[in-house]
Amino acid sequence: MNVFTPVSSLVSPSSRFDVTLASIVGVLLAAGAVMVFSASVGIQGSLGMEAQASMETFWRIGKHLFSICVGLLVLVAGLSVDIGVWRRLSRLLFPLGILFLVLLLVPGLGHEINGSTRWFNIGPIGIQPSEIVKVLVILHLADYFVRSSVGIQSFVVGVVRPALPLGAIGALLVLEPDLGSAAVVLFIALGMMFLSGVRLHHLGGVLVTVFAVLAALIYMSDYRLQRFLCFQDPWADPTGCGYQLVQALIAVGSGEWLGVGLGSSVQKLFYLPHANNDFLVAVIAEELGFVGIAALVVLCGVLLWRIFQIARCASVRGDLFATRVAQGIGLLLAMQMMVHLGVNFGVVPTKGLTMPLMSAGGSSMVASCFAIGLLFSIDRSNRRARPVSK
Repeated sequence: MNVFTPVSSLVSPSSRFDVTLASIVGVLLAAGAVMVFSASVGIQGSLGMEAQASMETFWRIGKHLFSICVGLLVLVAGLSVDIGVWRRLSRLLFPLGILFLVLLLVPGLGHEINGSTRWFNIGPIGIQPSEIVKVLVILHLADYFVRSSVGIQSFVVGVVRPALPLGAIGALLVLEPDLGSAAVVLFIALGMMFLSGVRLHHLGGVLVTVFAVLAALIYMSDYRLQRFLCFQDPWADPTGCGYQLVQALIAVGSGEWLGVGLGSSVQKLFYLPHANNDFLVAVIAEELGFVGIAALVVLCGVLLWRIFQIARCASVRGDLFATRVAQGIGLLLAMQMMVHLGVNFGVVPTKGLTMPLMSAGGSSMVASCFAIGLLFSIDRSNRRARPVSK
Protein backbone atom coordinates (compact mmCIF):
# COMPACT_ATOMS: atom_id res chain seq x y z
CA MET A 1 0.00 0.00 0.00
CA ASN A 2 1.05 3.62 -0.35
CA VAL A 3 2.78 4.91 2.77
CA PHE A 4 2.97 8.51 1.53
CA THR A 5 0.68 10.75 -0.46
CA PRO A 6 1.79 10.29 -4.08
CA VAL A 7 3.86 13.19 -5.39
CA SER A 8 1.75 13.17 -8.55
CA SER A 9 -1.28 14.20 -6.49
CA LEU A 10 0.53 17.31 -5.22
CA VAL A 11 1.84 18.65 -8.54
CA SER A 12 0.18 19.30 -11.87
CA PRO A 13 1.04 16.42 -14.23
CA SER A 14 0.19 18.58 -17.27
CA SER A 15 2.99 21.08 -16.62
CA ARG A 16 6.75 20.73 -16.60
CA PHE A 17 7.14 23.49 -14.02
CA ASP A 18 5.15 25.28 -11.35
CA VAL A 19 3.03 27.71 -13.36
CA THR A 20 1.58 29.33 -10.22
CA LEU A 21 5.00 30.06 -8.77
CA ALA A 22 6.30 31.39 -12.09
CA SER A 23 3.24 33.61 -12.55
CA ILE A 24 3.47 35.15 -9.07
CA VAL A 25 7.20 35.80 -9.42
CA GLY A 26 6.59 37.41 -12.82
CA VAL A 27 3.82 39.65 -11.43
CA LEU A 28 5.95 40.73 -8.46
CA LEU A 29 8.92 41.53 -10.70
CA ALA A 30 6.75 43.51 -13.14
CA ALA A 31 4.85 45.34 -10.40
CA GLY A 32 8.11 46.09 -8.63
CA ALA A 33 9.62 47.56 -11.80
CA VAL A 34 6.59 49.84 -12.26
CA MET A 35 6.61 50.99 -8.64
CA VAL A 36 10.39 51.51 -8.54
CA PHE A 37 10.04 53.70 -11.64
CA SER A 38 7.22 55.63 -10.00
CA ALA A 39 9.09 55.96 -6.68
CA SER A 40 12.26 57.08 -8.48
CA VAL A 41 10.60 60.02 -10.22
CA GLY A 42 11.73 63.15 -8.43
CA ILE A 43 13.53 61.21 -5.71
CA GLN A 44 16.55 63.46 -6.11
CA GLY A 45 14.66 66.40 -7.49
CA SER A 46 15.33 70.00 -6.52
CA LEU A 47 14.50 73.38 -7.95
CA GLY A 48 16.69 74.37 -10.87
CA MET A 49 18.09 70.85 -11.32
CA GLU A 50 15.33 69.22 -13.38
CA ALA A 51 17.70 67.82 -16.01
CA GLN A 52 19.94 66.25 -13.39
CA ALA A 53 16.90 64.81 -11.59
CA SER A 54 15.63 63.32 -14.87
CA MET A 55 18.97 61.63 -15.55
CA GLU A 56 19.04 60.33 -11.99
CA THR A 57 15.55 58.84 -12.44
CA PHE A 58 16.47 57.00 -15.64
CA TRP A 59 19.71 55.81 -14.07
CA ARG A 60 17.82 54.34 -11.13
CA ILE A 61 15.18 52.53 -13.20
CA GLY A 62 17.82 51.38 -15.69
CA LYS A 63 19.88 49.96 -12.84
CA HIS A 64 16.81 48.19 -11.46
CA LEU A 65 15.92 46.67 -14.84
CA PHE A 66 19.52 45.52 -15.22
CA SER A 67 19.38 43.85 -11.80
CA ILE A 68 16.16 42.06 -12.83
CA CYS A 69 17.86 40.76 -15.99
CA VAL A 70 20.87 39.54 -14.02
CA GLY A 71 18.52 38.03 -11.44
CA LEU A 72 16.60 36.13 -14.11
CA LEU A 73 19.86 34.75 -15.51
CA VAL A 74 20.83 33.60 -12.01
CA LEU A 75 17.34 32.10 -11.59
CA VAL A 76 17.74 30.08 -14.79
CA ALA A 77 21.20 28.96 -13.68
CA GLY A 78 19.80 27.92 -10.32
CA LEU A 79 16.98 25.83 -11.77
CA SER A 80 19.28 24.27 -14.39
CA VAL A 81 21.41 22.60 -11.72
CA ASP A 82 20.02 19.63 -9.81
CA ILE A 83 19.35 20.34 -6.15
CA GLY A 84 21.68 17.49 -5.19
CA VAL A 85 24.52 19.26 -6.99
CA TRP A 86 23.70 22.45 -5.08
CA ARG A 87 24.08 20.43 -1.88
CA ARG A 88 27.64 19.52 -2.80
CA LEU A 89 28.43 23.03 -4.03
CA SER A 90 27.16 24.55 -0.78
CA ARG A 91 30.12 23.01 1.09
CA LEU A 92 32.37 25.26 -1.01
CA LEU A 93 30.11 28.28 -1.41
CA PHE A 94 29.31 28.69 2.31
CA PRO A 95 32.93 29.24 3.47
CA LEU A 96 33.44 31.41 0.38
CA GLY A 97 30.54 33.60 1.52
CA ILE A 98 32.10 33.95 4.98
CA LEU A 99 35.41 34.90 3.32
CA PHE A 100 33.71 37.73 1.40
CA LEU A 101 32.22 39.04 4.65
CA VAL A 102 35.73 39.06 6.16
CA LEU A 103 37.18 40.85 3.12
CA LEU A 104 34.57 43.61 3.49
CA LEU A 105 36.24 44.62 6.74
CA VAL A 106 39.71 44.90 5.17
CA PRO A 107 40.52 48.62 4.81
CA GLY A 108 40.32 49.73 1.20
CA LEU A 109 38.28 46.76 -0.06
CA GLY A 110 34.80 47.47 1.27
CA HIS A 111 32.83 50.53 0.17
CA GLU A 112 31.28 52.64 2.92
CA ILE A 113 27.87 54.29 2.58
CA ASN A 114 26.19 56.13 5.46
CA GLY A 115 28.61 54.67 7.99
CA SER A 116 28.17 51.03 6.89
CA THR A 117 30.72 49.00 4.94
CA ARG A 118 28.50 46.44 3.19
CA TRP A 119 29.47 46.65 -0.49
CA PHE A 120 32.21 45.79 -2.93
CA ASN A 121 32.32 48.26 -5.80
CA ILE A 122 33.02 46.94 -9.29
CA GLY A 123 32.81 50.03 -11.47
CA PRO A 124 29.29 51.46 -11.11
CA ILE A 125 27.98 48.18 -9.64
CA GLY A 126 27.85 47.55 -5.90
CA ILE A 127 27.77 43.97 -4.61
CA GLN A 128 26.42 43.27 -1.10
CA PRO A 129 27.67 39.83 0.03
CA SER A 130 25.28 39.62 2.99
CA GLU A 131 22.30 39.18 0.64
CA ILE A 132 23.81 36.11 -1.02
CA VAL A 133 25.06 34.77 2.32
CA LYS A 134 21.45 34.56 3.55
CA VAL A 135 20.72 31.95 0.85
CA LEU A 136 24.05 30.17 1.41
CA VAL A 137 23.22 29.85 5.12
CA ILE A 138 20.00 28.04 4.15
CA LEU A 139 21.90 25.59 1.92
CA HIS A 140 24.51 25.00 4.62
CA LEU A 141 22.00 24.41 7.41
CA ALA A 142 19.86 22.14 5.22
CA ASP A 143 22.91 20.00 4.46
CA TYR A 144 24.06 19.97 8.09
CA PHE A 145 20.68 19.09 9.62
CA VAL A 146 20.13 16.26 7.14
CA ARG A 147 23.58 14.79 7.80
CA SER A 148 23.06 15.16 11.54
CA SER A 149 19.44 14.01 11.69
CA VAL A 150 20.24 10.98 13.90
CA GLY A 151 21.69 13.06 16.73
CA ILE A 152 19.69 16.23 16.17
CA GLN A 153 18.14 16.13 19.65
CA SER A 154 21.56 16.33 21.25
CA PHE A 155 22.40 19.86 22.44
CA VAL A 156 25.88 19.72 20.92
CA VAL A 157 24.71 18.43 17.54
CA GLY A 158 21.47 20.40 17.32
CA VAL A 159 22.65 23.73 18.72
CA VAL A 160 26.37 24.13 19.46
CA ARG A 161 27.85 22.97 16.15
CA PRO A 162 25.57 25.00 13.84
CA ALA A 163 25.87 27.99 16.20
CA LEU A 164 29.63 28.30 15.68
CA PRO A 165 29.61 29.37 11.99
CA LEU A 166 26.34 31.26 12.48
CA GLY A 167 27.86 33.20 15.37
CA ALA A 168 30.83 34.09 13.18
CA ILE A 169 28.53 35.31 10.40
CA GLY A 170 26.43 37.28 12.87
CA ALA A 171 29.53 38.94 14.31
CA LEU A 172 30.82 39.87 10.84
CA LEU A 173 27.46 41.36 9.90
CA VAL A 174 27.28 43.38 13.13
CA LEU A 175 30.78 44.74 12.45
CA GLU A 176 29.71 46.13 9.05
CA PRO A 177 27.33 47.15 10.78
CA ASP A 178 24.19 45.37 9.51
CA LEU A 179 22.15 44.27 12.52
CA GLY A 180 19.05 43.68 10.37
CA SER A 181 20.72 41.03 8.20
CA ALA A 182 22.28 39.43 11.28
CA ALA A 183 18.83 39.16 12.90
CA VAL A 184 17.34 37.69 9.71
CA VAL A 185 20.06 35.02 9.51
CA LEU A 186 19.65 34.08 13.18
CA PHE A 187 15.86 33.79 13.03
CA ILE A 188 16.01 31.73 9.82
CA ALA A 189 18.41 29.41 11.65
CA LEU A 190 15.99 29.15 14.58
CA GLY A 191 13.14 28.28 12.20
CA MET A 192 15.18 25.61 10.45
CA MET A 193 16.28 24.18 13.81
CA PHE A 194 12.63 23.86 14.84
CA LEU A 195 11.63 22.22 11.54
CA SER A 196 14.61 19.83 11.76
CA GLY A 197 13.56 18.50 15.17
CA VAL A 198 15.80 20.30 17.66
CA ARG A 199 14.42 19.90 21.19
CA LEU A 200 12.04 22.70 22.18
CA HIS A 201 13.80 23.50 25.46
CA HIS A 202 17.12 23.76 23.60
CA LEU A 203 15.43 26.02 21.05
CA GLY A 204 13.89 28.11 23.82
CA GLY A 205 17.31 28.70 25.35
CA VAL A 206 18.73 29.76 21.98
CA LEU A 207 15.79 32.10 21.41
CA VAL A 208 16.31 33.80 24.78
CA THR A 209 20.03 34.13 24.04
CA VAL A 210 19.39 35.67 20.62
CA PHE A 211 16.96 38.23 22.05
CA ALA A 212 19.40 39.05 24.86
CA VAL A 213 22.26 39.59 22.41
CA LEU A 214 20.11 41.77 20.11
CA ALA A 215 18.90 43.82 23.09
CA ALA A 216 22.48 44.31 24.28
CA LEU A 217 23.62 45.39 20.81
CA ILE A 218 20.79 47.93 20.66
CA TYR A 219 21.50 49.25 24.15
CA MET A 220 25.26 49.54 23.51
CA SER A 221 24.80 51.62 20.35
CA ASP A 222 23.51 55.17 20.76
CA TYR A 223 22.31 55.17 17.14
CA ARG A 224 20.34 51.92 17.46
CA LEU A 225 18.95 52.89 20.87
CA GLN A 226 17.79 56.27 19.57
CA ARG A 227 16.12 54.60 16.59
CA PHE A 228 14.34 52.13 18.88
CA LEU A 229 13.13 54.87 21.22
CA CYS A 230 11.95 57.02 18.28
CA PHE A 231 9.99 54.06 16.93
CA GLN A 232 7.88 54.11 20.08
CA ASP A 233 6.85 57.75 19.44
CA PRO A 234 8.15 59.06 16.10
CA TRP A 235 5.96 62.17 16.37
CA ALA A 236 7.99 63.33 19.37
CA ASP A 237 10.82 64.23 16.95
CA PRO A 238 9.21 64.33 13.47
CA THR A 239 12.09 66.23 11.87
CA GLY A 240 14.86 64.26 13.58
CA CYS A 241 15.14 60.57 14.42
CA GLY A 242 11.44 59.98 13.68
CA TYR A 243 11.56 61.59 10.23
CA GLN A 244 11.59 58.45 8.08
CA LEU A 245 8.77 56.73 9.93
CA VAL A 246 6.63 59.88 10.09
CA GLN A 247 6.93 60.42 6.32
CA ALA A 248 6.13 56.74 5.67
CA LEU A 249 3.02 56.94 7.87
CA ILE A 250 1.89 60.12 6.11
CA ALA A 251 2.26 58.31 2.77
CA VAL A 252 0.30 55.29 4.02
CA GLY A 253 -2.45 57.46 5.49
CA SER A 254 -2.73 59.58 2.34
CA GLY A 255 -3.55 56.53 0.21
CA GLU A 256 -6.80 55.71 2.04
CA TRP A 257 -8.85 53.03 0.20
CA LEU A 258 -7.98 53.51 -3.49
CA GLY A 259 -4.85 55.67 -3.38
CA VAL A 260 -4.03 58.98 -5.00
CA GLY A 261 -3.25 57.33 -8.33
CA LEU A 262 -0.24 55.60 -9.89
CA GLY A 263 2.62 58.06 -10.18
CA SER A 264 0.87 60.73 -8.09
CA SER A 265 2.64 60.23 -4.76
CA VAL A 266 3.71 63.46 -3.09
CA GLN A 267 5.83 61.90 -0.35
CA LYS A 268 8.27 60.34 -2.82
CA LEU A 269 9.19 63.70 -4.31
CA PHE A 270 11.07 65.48 -1.55
CA TYR A 271 10.06 63.88 1.74
CA LEU A 272 10.29 60.08 1.97
CA PRO A 273 13.92 58.81 1.98
CA HIS A 274 14.79 55.61 0.09
CA ALA A 275 11.33 55.56 -1.50
CA ASN A 276 12.36 53.05 -4.19
CA ASN A 277 13.79 50.41 -1.84
CA ASP A 278 13.39 50.51 1.96
CA PHE A 279 10.04 52.38 1.81
CA LEU A 280 8.62 51.09 -1.47
CA VAL A 281 5.46 49.75 0.21
CA ALA A 282 4.72 53.21 1.60
CA VAL A 283 4.65 54.55 -1.97
CA ILE A 284 2.44 51.64 -3.04
CA ALA A 285 0.07 52.43 -0.16
CA GLU A 286 -0.08 56.11 -1.11
CA GLU A 287 -0.60 55.56 -4.83
CA LEU A 288 -2.74 52.40 -4.82
CA GLY A 289 -4.28 52.59 -1.36
CA PHE A 290 -5.58 49.77 0.81
CA VAL A 291 -6.67 47.83 -2.28
CA GLY A 292 -3.12 47.82 -3.67
CA ILE A 293 -1.63 46.71 -0.37
CA ALA A 294 -4.28 43.99 0.02
CA ALA A 295 -3.46 42.68 -3.48
CA LEU A 296 0.26 42.68 -2.61
CA VAL A 297 -0.35 40.76 0.63
CA VAL A 298 -2.46 38.18 -1.22
CA LEU A 299 0.29 37.69 -3.83
CA CYS A 300 2.90 37.25 -1.10
CA GLY A 301 0.63 34.80 0.72
CA VAL A 302 0.11 32.67 -2.39
CA LEU A 303 3.86 32.76 -3.10
CA LEU A 304 4.66 31.46 0.38
CA TRP A 305 1.91 28.83 0.11
CA ARG A 306 3.44 27.52 -3.13
CA ILE A 307 6.91 27.46 -1.57
CA PHE A 308 5.77 25.31 1.34
CA GLN A 309 3.81 23.08 -1.06
CA ILE A 310 7.07 22.46 -2.91
CA ALA A 311 8.69 21.65 0.44
CA ARG A 312 5.87 19.22 1.21
CA CYS A 313 6.29 17.46 -2.14
CA ALA A 314 10.02 17.08 -1.53
CA SER A 315 9.26 15.63 1.91
CA VAL A 316 6.80 13.15 0.40
CA ARG A 317 9.43 11.78 -1.97
CA GLY A 318 11.94 11.55 0.89
CA ASP A 319 14.38 14.29 -0.10
CA LEU A 320 15.00 15.95 3.26
CA PHE A 321 17.70 18.28 1.93
CA ALA A 322 15.35 19.74 -0.70
CA THR A 323 12.63 19.97 1.95
CA ARG A 324 14.82 21.98 4.32
CA VAL A 325 16.04 24.26 1.52
CA ALA A 326 12.49 25.07 0.41
CA GLN A 327 11.39 25.65 4.00
CA GLY A 328 14.39 27.89 4.64
CA ILE A 329 13.67 29.96 1.52
CA GLY A 330 10.05 30.28 2.63
CA LEU A 331 11.21 31.52 6.04
CA LEU A 332 13.66 33.98 4.45
CA LEU A 333 11.12 35.53 2.09
CA ALA A 334 8.38 35.57 4.73
CA MET A 335 10.60 37.31 7.27
CA GLN A 336 11.85 39.96 4.84
CA MET A 337 8.33 40.63 3.57
CA MET A 338 6.91 40.95 7.08
CA VAL A 339 9.74 43.19 8.30
CA HIS A 340 9.48 45.44 5.22
CA LEU A 341 5.71 45.77 5.63
CA GLY A 342 6.09 46.25 9.39
CA VAL A 343 8.67 49.04 8.98
CA ASN A 344 6.52 50.87 6.44
CA PHE A 345 3.45 50.65 8.66
CA GLY A 346 5.30 51.55 11.86
CA VAL A 347 4.83 48.12 13.46
CA VAL A 348 8.55 47.38 13.90
CA PRO A 349 11.55 49.71 14.30
CA THR A 350 12.92 51.26 11.13
CA LYS A 351 15.39 48.91 9.42
CA GLY A 352 16.65 48.85 5.87
CA LEU A 353 15.31 45.59 4.46
CA THR A 354 14.06 45.48 0.89
CA MET A 355 10.82 43.95 -0.35
CA PRO A 356 11.93 40.71 -2.08
CA LEU A 357 11.54 40.68 -5.88
CA MET A 358 10.23 44.27 -5.87
CA SER A 359 12.47 46.87 -4.22
CA ALA A 360 15.45 48.47 -5.91
CA GLY A 361 18.69 46.83 -4.81
CA GLY A 362 20.73 44.68 -7.15
CA SER A 363 22.20 42.25 -4.62
CA SER A 364 18.82 41.67 -2.98
CA MET A 365 17.19 41.07 -6.37
CA VAL A 366 19.87 38.60 -7.46
CA ALA A 367 19.73 36.74 -4.12
CA SER A 368 15.92 36.51 -4.27
CA CYS A 369 16.05 35.20 -7.83
CA PHE A 370 18.73 32.69 -6.85
CA ALA A 371 16.44 31.43 -4.09
CA ILE A 372 13.53 31.14 -6.53
CA GLY A 373 15.78 29.25 -8.95
CA LEU A 374 16.55 26.72 -6.20
CA LEU A 375 12.79 26.29 -5.68
CA PHE A 376 12.27 25.56 -9.37
CA SER A 377 15.13 23.02 -9.22
CA ILE A 378 13.40 21.29 -6.29
CA ASP A 379 10.06 21.44 -8.10
CA ARG A 380 11.61 19.83 -11.17
CA SER A 381 12.91 16.97 -9.01
CA ASN A 382 9.44 16.62 -7.47
CA ARG A 383 7.82 16.26 -10.90
CA ARG A 384 10.30 13.61 -11.96
CA ALA A 385 9.66 11.50 -8.86
CA ARG A 386 7.35 8.50 -8.78
CA PRO A 387 4.99 7.67 -5.93
CA VAL A 388 6.70 5.77 -3.11
CA SER A 389 4.90 2.48 -2.47
CA LYS A 390 5.40 -0.36 -0.03
